Amino acid sequence: MAIIASHRIMRLRALIEHPNTGADERATAQRMLDRILDRSGYSATGDRTYGDRHHRVGKHADLRSVAEMIRADIALGRIMFAPQTRFGEPAVRDPLGDAPVQIVITVDLPHHGCIDITIDNVPRDWGWVIEDSIECVSPQLQELATELADIMNGYNFDGSDIAKRFFGRVRIPDFTLVW
Repeated sequence: MAIIASHRIMRLRALIEHPNTGADERATAQRMLDRILDRSGYSATGDRTYGDRHHRVGKHADLRSVAEMIRADIALGRIMFAPQTRFGEPAVRDPLGDAPVQIVITVDLPHHGCIDITIDNVPRDWGWVIEDSIECVSPQLQELATELADIMNGYNFDGSDIAKRFFGRVRIPDFTLVW
């Protein structure tokens, strides 16, 4: 009985991981594999971590799908309005919503296994400050880059027993911040 189950598990995993498997067939195979593993008492080991948006594209989504979801999240964040606060309450900070409208944010796939978010057209007076005669990234631009990195990493996973889904960078011309 155990040999039959292990052969099914191997075949289902091969079907799921095969690049020519269609999305519906992959999803069906994944459900079948999950049922077999649930019945066998299988439990995941290791220190895997999944981003809070990981479930939105599914386990086997390609990077193009992930990049599209990141673009959609950024676009939604740019058009949403900050919640109204009452007099005397602290204002809610929204790095995406508070950024100048001329800033252009692009999401690219420069090569296999990598997603780059680039912030262009940053106004000098908003994006940079002078500290000790050195031009540095302003706190507002750093907040924006951190927010974009958080959105991107929400779709990633990592652990000692699995590799990352992708490596991500937030780029600003003349500066590169890596997360």
